[in-house]
Amino acid sequence: MKPRVLIVEDEPGIADTLQYALRTDGFEPAWAATGEEALSQFKVQPPALVILDVGLPDTSGFEVFKRLREVADVPVVFLTARSDEIDRVVGLELGADDYVAKPFSPRELVARVRSILRRSAKAAAAPAAPALPLVVDDGKRQIRFYGKPLELSRYEFGLLQTLASRPGHVFSRDTLLARVWGDDTESLDRTVDAHVKTLRAKMKTVAPTLEPIRTHRGSGYALAEDLPPALPV
Repeated sequence: MKPRVLIVEDEPGIADTLQYALRTDGFEPAWAATGEEALSQFKVQPPALVILDVGLPDTSGFEVFKRLREVADVPVVFLTARSDEIDRVVGLELGADDYVAKPFSPRELVARVRSILRRSAKAAAAPAAPALPLVVDDGKRQIRFYGKPLELSRYEFGLLQTLASRPGHVFSRDTLLARVWGDDTESLDRTVDAHVKTLRAKMKTVAPTLEPIRTHRGSGYALAEDLPPALPV
């Protein structure tokens, strides 16, 4: 099946040239002369890619882009007759895949279209990264457990951060005291136990059936390395 490319361009000469170049290179081109027409066509038959002119007679190409992306995350290449760099910056910041200024080479534009579609196909075929049940953001000093931020004290954060650095590894109480409490010589083994207890309680509010922190009697504590990627139903 030929990839369908929607050309949104109010100049018939440019639209005809693009349709010919795309058709001869194995694509199925479609043309809309206005933003509203483009949106109507898009909803009826979403294309594989959109070539979108910034200066349309009825609305801005940027506005059309936003409305298209509300329907589907389709690749978009902007066209413009303007030389002002601000258009290029705005287009790319909105999330366009490429930007071509007029006059342009139809052959080069078609090559860009093919390249973008090839990248999109690879991205779609790539396996999704496994979900992480525990995510530590050191910069924000925040830890999310199954997507929910945990309200942690300074020591609770340090304790869970340490355990999460090596899931499955058993950290002794002395090691945890040294890493989390440092030179606080008044801290004792039972301090670690107390903070592990409060951590477990807070994590239980998110995942009541799981035991994310395991006790290894006589050795210390470890973060479970077999936590499911999603909360059990």
